Amino acid sequence: MKGKLNWVLKNLHLLVSLLIVVPTGLIYGSPSILSRQLDIQVNTIDLSNLLKANMCLYLGISMVWILGIWKTNYWKRATELNILFMLTLSIGRAFSMVMDGFPTAGFVFGLIAECILGFYSIYQLKKYKT
Repeated sequence: MKGKLNWVLKNLHLLVSLLIVVPTGLIYGSPSILSRQLDIQVNTIDLSNLLKANMCLYLGISMVWILGIWKTNYWKRATELNILFMLTLSIGRAFSMVMDGFPTAGFVFGLIAECILGFYSIYQLKKYKT
């Protein structure tokens, strides 16, 4: 029992990231869902292409996190990728808020969640040095 708890605690940042990023990626790649959830109208092929590319990027990064959870020798790289992914997204959102104004609540939540996950991943990396 204690071994499973330790496994969950060590991988918590990757598990939470997966629970958020996989559905988000799928939403980004589905124009009908995207317009209902985020008030974004996908009305050009170029925008659809950009969003589907982002969807695949999100899903590809998620595969690295799954690999890090599944294979312990990939955990460090998956955690480093999580730090890079979450903190660069939050920096981009913050930059947009300064330059463009505040978005809807979902994107503000995204900024907060990405910051928390990014810094928590740094904590995890230091705590579980491999």
